[in-house]
Amino acid sequence: MLAPRRRDRFVRVTWCLIDASVWVVAIYAATWLRHAYELEPTFVRNTAIVAGAAALGHVVVSFATGPYRKGHVRGSFEEVLEVAATVAIVCSGLMAWAMTARPIVVPRTVPIMAALIASLAMMATRFVIRAARQRHWATLEGKERILVFGAGNGGRLLIRNLRHDPTSPYIPVALLDDDRGKRRRSFDGVRVRGGRDHIAKAAEAYDAEKMVIAIPSANADTIRELRQAAAEAGVKPLVVPTMSAMVGRTPTSHDIRDVNLEDLLGRRPVTLDQAAIASELDSRTVLVTGAGGSIGSELCRQIANFHPSKLVMLDRDESALQSVQLDLDGHGLLESDSIVLADIRDQEAMHRVFQQHRPDVVFHAAALKHLPLLERYPLEAWKTNVLGTLNVLRAAQGSGVGTFVNISTDKAADPVCVLGYSKRIAERLTADMARHASGRYLSVRFGNVLGSRGSVIPAFTRQITQGGPVTVTHRDVQRYFMLIPEACQLVMQAAVMGRPGEVMVLDMGTPVRIREIAETLIAMSGRDDIEVIYTGLRPGEKMSEDLFNAADQSRATSHQLVSSVDVPALDGNTVDGMPLTHERAADWMRACAREGAGPIDARFVLGGADAINAARLEQGRSS
Repeated sequence: MLAPRRRDRFVRVTWCLIDASVWVVAIYAATWLRHAYELEPTFVRNTAIVAGAAALGHVVVSFATGPYRKGHVRGSFEEVLEVAATVAIVCSGLMAWAMTARPIVVPRTVPIMAALIASLAMMATRFVIRAARQRHWATLEGKERILVFGAGNGGRLLIRNLRHDPTSPYIPVALLDDDRGKRRRSFDGVRVRGGRDHIAKAAEAYDAEKMVIAIPSANADTIRELRQAAAEAGVKPLVVPTMSAMVGRTPTSHDIRDVNLEDLLGRRPVTLDQAAIASELDSRTVLVTGAGGSIGSELCRQIANFHPSKLVMLDRDESALQSVQLDLDGHGLLESDSIVLADIRDQEAMHRVFQQHRPDVVFHAAALKHLPLLERYPLEAWKTNVLGTLNVLRAAQGSGVGTFVNISTDKAADPVCVLGYSKRIAERLTADMARHASGRYLSVRFGNVLGSRGSVIPAFTRQITQGGPVTVTHRDVQRYFMLIPEACQLVMQAAVMGRPGEVMVLDMGTPVRIREIAETLIAMSGRDDIEVIYTGLRPGEKMSEDLFNAADQSRATSHQLVSSVDVPALDGNTVDGMPLTHERAADWMRACAREGAGPIDARFVLGGADAINAARLEQGRSS
């Protein structure tokens, strides 16, 4: 059996010889027609010379700029265009020769007639072969017949790949699209048979039990509506990935998968300023703290696409670091100096790492985030989210970092819990560093991300697998959600847009009721015996989160999904070195998180009236 490259070359040469032969036949046929079906003036030396010249010209032009320069799907639109262009060029050359030659080699109408005959013969041959192949694939046993919803670029490319992939388990039998302008059109032998109202009819007519939603740009609302329409028609819905997940490639049978919760809740088309992000990251040293976490690991994967000169991944979890390296490098040897095992609580370690690598850009994603645990152990939130952030900020300042991005949360907007207090303080510390450091220091605030470790999705999934019940805190509790890749894309976008000290706030869309997520997961599992029970709100939890507080004056930016607000700066010396206990940590953070809070307010919280009088006296002496 020939190797793929040799086989491709053999196929192109074979088609070249076929088309050259077509030209020879076409020249003789045109000459015969021109001489009123007389053979004697047709089979002369001049006709043979012109036929040979036409064949040779077609070979030269085709391999130079035409259909044999590269492989094509036989009978495709691209190949037909190039064949037609090649025939036109050869015809022009023959016409010029026939018009200027003395004596006349062939009648001047022969080149035009021959070109028409040759082009019709070449295209007819290709269309017959293409139709035969399509009929062959359509009748193959063992392939699952499917409907494809979406006659746009994504749907057409998917159909082409499925039709011409002998290993595909699917064969598309009908197209569907709500655009009436595409009705009754045909793509690769598959016709558009109506819109979503015709799903059941098309499935019955073509014996299909599944429908692929082939709209990579579809948002969550569209996916939900089409999934519901498919369910009502008795057809199982499938999807292809989002556009951001298929950059630089087309959908194939391997991309087709079941609809999941991320499709139903988190899909939104995100447009990025790729050039601006590339200019910020390309050939730079980028450091990511918390690189093994959900956000940090996805940031690393996306940053790698912009070809930084070095990507430093820092985390205290060695297993998480190995997992990220496996994703990026294909191995988990952990031998690279860009893999850093360190704890942001260790101030000396942070300075040592930053002095060694001298990063240009820093994404600070390391944090503790589980609200109930931090309510029980507030001192841990203080050590990691506050002092750890301060350590990273100071290390970044000491090494001359150009851009510092602190990853924050919507719970910092109007905090009522330890997690919110600690992240609000981190925003304020970042804003303060922006006043003193030479680089751009800013924060990015957003809500929950679907599928992250510790989110409700894995918890609900495990409860369903175990037979239930699924526990929800309140019937009406709701949260913002977005996909991890989309959140990280917008973080990078915000990083190149933000001004020093700003908090960039990502548009999270519409809040989703947690109860509806639980019910959707139960429905997707196919089990109707799972019960949902309500346990009540936990300490520090709100019915719904806010992206802004009452004092925030949000500003629009050049990106429709990113806004910005200012937060009051908080001097790092206020929080540095304060000895705390678990009992006092929550009160201290609550005081420091307040607008305009400083050392006096915090000491009052911790020590009462005597403490604030002493603080005021000390402040008066120092001034």
